[in-house]
Parts: sequence; C-alpha cells; structure tokens
Amino acid sequence: MTEQSRYRIGIGGIAIESSTFSPQVTDLDSFTVHRGQEIIDAAPYFENGTFAGRTDVTWLPTLKARSIPNGVVTAATYATLKGEILERIEAALPMDGFFFDVHGAMSVDGLDDAEGDLAQSIRDLVGPGCIISAGMDLHGNITADLVATIDCFTCYRQAPHVDAMETKARAVRNLLDLLDRNLRPSRAWVKIPVALPGERTSTFWEPGKTVYAKLAESDVVPGVYDASLWVGYVWADQPRNSATAVVTGTDETAIAQEAKKIAKRYWDARKDFQFDRPAGSAEWVIEQALSKTDKPVVISDAGDNPVAGGAGDVAVMLDRLLQRPELRSGERTAVVGGIPNPDAARTAIAAGIGNEVTVSVGGWLDPVNGPVVELQGEVVNIVRDDPIGGDIAVVRVGGIHVIIPERRKPYHHIRDYTQAGFDMRDFDIVVSKVGYLDQEMLDIASRSYLALTPGGVNQDIPNLPFQRVDRPIFPLDPDMPEPDWQVQVFPPLQ
Repeated sequence: MTEQSRYRIGIGGIAIESSTFSPQVTDLDSFTVHRGQEIIDAAPYFENGTFAGRTDVTWLPTLKARSIPNGVVTAATYATLKGEILERIEAALPMDGFFFDVHGAMSVDGLDDAEGDLAQSIRDLVGPGCIISAGMDLHGNITADLVATIDCFTCYRQAPHVDAMETKARAVRNLLDLLDRNLRPSRAWVKIPVALPGERTSTFWEPGKTVYAKLAESDVVPGVYDASLWVGYVWADQPRNSATAVVTGTDETAIAQEAKKIAKRYWDARKDFQFDRPAGSAEWVIEQALSKTDKPVVISDAGDNPVAGGAGDVAVMLDRLLQRPELRSGERTAVVGGIPNPDAARTAIAAGIGNEVTVSVGGWLDPVNGPVVELQGEVVNIVRDDPIGGDIAVVRVGGIHVIIPERRKPYHHIRDYTQAGFDMRDFDIVVSKVGYLDQEMLDIASRSYLALTPGGVNQDIPNLPFQRVDRPIFPLDPDMPEPDWQVQVFPPLQ
C-alpha cells in the first residue's frame, strides 16, 4: 500500500423496489447500469473523483444497477447483475472496505432476501477483514441474515427522501471513519411486526415526524454509532416484510437498549399513522375536486404509483374522469400524467398535432387491475426522445388531456407537466400516479386528495392477498398483542 493510498474501497449494488403484487416482471432492460468510473461520476457526494477531500483512498467502483420500482426481478436478470458485480470485485481485490449501495426492497423470483444473498456473496469474496457499510432507503425490508453480514448500517430519515444523497454520503463517511479508527462495530437488530405503506408513514407529518426525529436521541448515547429505523416495503409477500430497527455501535448493551426503544416507539404509534390528506375512491375524489373552483386540485392515483412498484397504466382514474359530462364536454379540465402505451403513442404521433386519432390505453402492463380505455380525441402535443418515457403524445378528449409515453415514466414533478406542454395551474384537476406529494407539488396545488385505486401498490393493505408474511403483523392482525421484543445482537465481524 502506497503512502498516497491507505485504503482500497469498492462500491456496488442493485437498487429497486419491486412489488410482488404487480403482474409485471423486471428484466435487464429495466435497469440503468453504471460501471466503473461512471458510478463515481454519477454520485453527487463525490467531487472531482474524491470523497470529502480524501486523497488516500483508491476507489474501486464495480457495478451499480438502478431501476424505477417495478414487479419482481427475474432470476436471470439478478444472476446477470450479481455475476458482473462479483467478477469486478474479484478483479479488484484486495479491498479494505466496500460501500454496499442498495435500496433494500428488491424482490427476486425464487429468493426471499435478495439483498442478503448479494451481501453474503460479496462478503465471501472480500473476506472477513473488509469493512462493509450500507446506506439504504427506509422502505427496505431488513433481515437478520443481512445484518449478520454487514458491518455498519444507515438509512434515510426522511420520506419524501430529501436526505437520500446525504444518507449515502453518511454511509461512506462511516466506512472511512471505521477504517481510520480500526474499529469493527456490533449491530442490534429487532423486527417490528408492522407493515404500513409510505403514504401513511411519511416523516413530514405526525406521528412519523416525531418518531424519526427522536432517532437523534439515540445518536448521542455513548457506544452508539448509528441508529436506523426502516418502515419497510409493504408490497412484498415475503417473510421479511416488516418494519425494522438496527443500531450499530461499540457498546452491545447500549445498542440493544436503543434498538428496543426505537422499535417500541414505532409500535406504540402504529395506529396513529394516517394519510396526510382526504382519501377515498376514484369517484369520491373526482366529485370533491369538481366541487372546487380554485385550481389545480391534485389527485394522487395511489394504487398505481410507478415509483412504489405500480405498473403505471391502470386506467381506472381516466375511466372515471371520462364518465363526468362536465369533463367530456370541456366545461371543466383535467390532465392525466401519464399512462404508458407504445402503440398508442406511436399512432398519435403518426397522426400529428391537430389531428383526430383513436387509441386505447390501460392494461398494457397491468391487465389485471383496470380497464382498457378507448380515446377518441385530438393530438395536442408531441415530445420526442425523452430519456425515460421515449416518444410521448398528448391526446385531448373534451377537457381531459392524457399524456401517453411509450415507456413507463412517472409524472411527479412540475417539470414533467411543463415538458408535456402544460402549466398545471391551468387545469381544474391534475391526476398524478403518485402516493405522497413532493413539496413543489403541494405548493402548487390548491388542495389535494389521495385516490384509493387498484394496482400493484394498492393502499388497502389488510385486504391484499398475503400468503407468506410472518403473522401476526399489524394491520393484518389489528388486535395482536405487543411483541415480546427479542433484540438480536451481532458481534463485530473479524
């Protein structure tokens, strides 16, 4: 090891939320893959190829694959990505550290703990002496096997995830600190039998706001290195589906006590988690929106949210909008963003702006949860070569404007509608396939509602067809007694 390079540190991972209730599957084409230096170049917490000015580290980026949320990852896709990560690690050995950059809610066909499988395979290669640090999404499902394999954990403390890059930087900073201090911490893990969606457990309103703020109390306890609370990913029919607390540190008694305290705090608040705004059926939220005169009323089509794992082309909301005569006539206006369909997009683009067209949307990706809807209307805008959605057409039927990308594309930000040619403030109703809203959408909305629609991320958790989750678990078992908290402590890896 040269004076210039004290440490050799690898980076890699696979990141996706994947719903087992979605009829889709996730294949290799769904992932954006960065290799080698591309990983560092894409990470805002690196500057000019270095982290925090450290010039004594040789960074060994392997492969980072990321997909917008989707259905279950095929076994072949996972094997391909995992295989390349391992090949690149093997070629770069030895390593003093490894940044395990994953989400935590990847469902793979045939595996119940994909992140645990990947971590163990990496550990087998890098050996017990390599320190592995993980920075994760708070909507991950964390098993004891995963905690047994990783040295240090941290996860987001805010949802919406405004602290995502801050968390990843913290994971890298923790890794470097452990190396500098020649320290191997212990980890305390406790499973919390609560399975709630992110739309109820945001940290921007109560009780999530206080539950997560109180993690700072654990941060300052002597012997605690990091305190993390995972809400979990509820749309995974797997035994690991649950909330989880993991506390990393050097004092095993202290970390066990803090893990139990965090778990109990979340458990005690379980019945208080609610949506942040009025919620109801598609028909009800449309009725509420049309009763208002201030623009725009933003409706979340929550059951088909593509950034939680929904297909994005369940057309229930569109079908209900089309049933309203004031919208079909153009007396009132709405924009729906967006319903992907390659055939419909290409047909509308071929017809051209200003021309009439007949296309069908809905049921292309998710034929289970919604209708196929025929649109007879005018092509009013075309967007070419969007990096996510491909070619995009906008078709107007009366007062309803439907954005139709070739590929799945979330419409969760003002810029998405601007790109499609619209000022959201011009519409009575804006329908976005999202759950909770980012702040910019809240700021522009005159008011907002959450539609309890069908789809791969249906918000009716107790009535989802769970078969394999560990029971009892709240809210599937609403009257279950408080758990006999069993905190499992893992000693330092050596």
